[in-house]
Amino acid sequence: MTAPRDPKPTVNFIDVYRAYYQDLFPEVRSFENFKALHLGMLSDLKRKTLPEVAKVSGLDNSQSLHHFLTKSPWDVEALKHRRLHRILEVLEGRSIIVIIDETGDPKAGKSTDYVKRQYLGKLGKIDNGIVAVTAYGIIEEMTFTLTFEVYKPHERLKPGDEYKTKPQIASEMIRELKKIGFKIELVLADSLYGESGSSFISVLDELNLNYTVAIRSNHAVWMPLKQRVRSNKWRKFDRIFSDGTTEPRYIREIIFGTRSKKCYWQITSDPVTLPESSTWWVVTKIPGIKYK
Repeated sequence: MTAPRDPKPTVNFIDVYRAYYQDLFPEVRSFENFKALHLGMLSDLKRKTLPEVAKVSGLDNSQSLHHFLTKSPWDVEALKHRRLHRILEVLEGRSIIVIIDETGDPKAGKSTDYVKRQYLGKLGKIDNGIVAVTAYGIIEEMTFTLTFEVYKPHERLKPGDEYKTKPQIASEMIRELKKIGFKIELVLADSLYGESGSSFISVLDELNLNYTVAIRSNHAVWMPLKQRVRSNKWRKFDRIFSDGTTEPRYIREIIFGTRSKKCYWQITSDPVTLPESSTWWVVTKIPGIKYK
């Protein structure tokens, strides 16, 4: 019996890291394509299409990469879980912040699964495209992808598919991360998730997780009779952007009746005119948070 040959080397740091996954690929060619894809994705290619990735990886053509993604005998779930456990090892018990967000890519036509006209954050408008719900981790000012799942619209479901809303997808992700062993310090999400109480916020409460989520300006809060809504004075602070620049912002607490574990906040760039494009409402559940 002939022993399988060793995979062809690429770049040292890719070879070292990807060796952690080698046993998940029963064919050496599949593992080589796995490494080639990462070499292409980490390159400075402007358009990371399979033909371009093949060129930068030294392949004759992109057929083997296409076969790897569509028919190669490897298990995507096994690969995902191996990667998440590898991240856990690197974290060494440290807590992370988790961000739930959506990634939308424009796609022409409908040949790609789950493409439809929907809101694409990349474009800032409704257009034809595909959307994925993604969970990112943050630690020591470093952001990294944890997991993602493609959103499957009702109209594009295939036989055997189960329809899930984006908040339901996000809830399952949070449950999975907790089950695997991630220590989550805080969850951040936009108003789509902040307004989905039963399918997302209730899961965060059930798992006893701290969170800061955006809500809409018409968000409703139940209060006992004879209690009122009030607000504290505006406080100025500096919003710090990723490039280190700052802009002034103002924040005040909105109190619905008696204070509870959840705190409501209004944030704006101008407390007098409250411009719609730069005024936000958020709800937090963080023990010990104080209005200063």
